[in-house]
Amino acid sequence: QVHLVESGGGLVQPGGSLRLACVASGSTSMINVMGWYRQAPGKQRELVATITRARSTNYADSVKGRFTISRDNAKNTIYLQMNSLKPEDTGVYYCNAAFFTGRAFWGQGTQVTVSS
Repeated sequence: QVHLVESGGGLVQPGGSLRLACVASGSTSMINVMGWYRQAPGKQRELVATITRARSTNYADSVKGRFTISRDNAKNTIYLQMNSLKPEDTGVYYCNAAFFTGRAFWGQGTQVTVSS
C-alpha cells in the first residue's frame, strides 16, 4: 500500500505560479511512475504530467513549457511547478503513484483555482 498526501494548492491570479508537492509513504520502494492528474468541474480526470523513478518525464500538451514535474526519490516526494497559470488550469489536482506491477494509488487531491 502507498499513502499519498498532496499540498500547495490555492487561489492564484492568471499568470501566477503555484508549486504542488506530493509525499508518498508506505511501500515506496515499489513505486515506478508518479504523476499529477487534474479534474475540472464537469470534466473527466486528465493527465497533467508524469515522472518515472529514472526521472523520465511526460507532459500534457496543454501544460508543456509552463509546468515542470520533478522528483526527490530520497524524500519520496514529487513536485509540480506551475507557471503562467490560466483559468483553464483550474481543478482538483491529484497525485498518482504506480508500482512496477501497474497497481496504482491516488491522493485525496488539492484544489487549484486560477481566477482574477
